Amino acid sequence: MAKGKDVRVTVILECTSCSQKDINKKKASTGISRYITQKNRHNTANRLELRKFCPYCYKHTIHGEIKK
Repeated sequence: MAKGKDVRVTVILECTSCSQKDINKKKASTGISRYITQKNRHNTANRLELRKFCPYCYKHTIHGEIKK
């Protein structure tokens, strides 16, 4: 039997507020918070966004899916 594309894929979530600070250069960020997780391709076709804790911002922020 031929295997198709995997249903569960590994994705990287990146803090959106840290990346905006880095672009605007208003405040020097020490780093960008990233999390690695999995998502089901059939149930979640669009980009994943989760609210996670960012150790660089010291608060819960929205982490969005980025390309590898």
